Amino acid sequence: MDVQRLAEGLWRWTARHPNAADWPDWGPPVPPEVGCVYYEAADAVVLIDPLLPAGEEEDFLAYLDRDVERLGLPVSILLTAAWHERSAASLRERYRAGDRVPESVEVQPVEGAPEEQVAYFIRPHRALVVAEIFAGDGRGGLALVPSPALQDRAALDRSLRAIAELPVELVLVSHGEPVLRDGRRAIESALSQGAFL
Repeated sequence: MDVQRLAEGLWRWTARHPNAADWPDWGPPVPPEVGCVYYEAADAVVLIDPLLPAGEEEDFLAYLDRDVERLGLPVSILLTAAWHERSAASLRERYRAGDRVPESVEVQPVEGAPEEQVAYFIRPHRALVVAEIFAGDGRGGLALVPSPALQDRAALDRSLRAIAELPVELVLVSHGEPVLRDGRRAIESALSQGAFL
C-alpha cells in the first residue's frame, strides 16, 4: 500500500487489485495497483473507488475508523464506474455509508459508451478523480484511454471538452501515477495526442 497526503483532508492510496492478472491489454502498461481517494468534505467523509489493501486491512480500517470518528460526519462512497465496486460493499456496511455527492464535488459524466463512467471534480482542491478515461502514461503525464465499448464519439468528445475546461491541478487516476500539478495542461496534452478533439 502506498499512501499520499495531497492536501489537508485529501489523500490517495493504492492497493493491489486481486484480478489484475486478468486485465486486458488496453493501451499503456497497467500496474496491478489501483488508485483510491479519501476526501474530507465539509459535510461528509468521501471515499472514491475504495479498495482495502490486502494483508493490511486491519491497520487501514483502524486509521479510517479514527478519522471517521474524529470528524463525526456521514460517510459517502462514490464510484467512477460500476466495476470499481472493489471494497465498497463492506465499507458501506461498516459505516452505514451512502452515495450522496457533497456540494464541493462536481460530477462530470463521461459519455459515449454504455458503461457510464463519471469523473469527480473536488473543487476546493482542484482535483479530478477518474476511472479509465485517463491513465498515468509512465512519463509524468496522462494517456487517453477511450472505452473499448465506445459507441458515440461525438458524445465522448463533448464530455472531454467539458472536463478540459475545468481548472484542474491534480488528476487522480485509477491506473498509473497521478498528475500532481498542471493537471489541466496534462489533460489537454493527452487529448491532443489522442486526436479526440
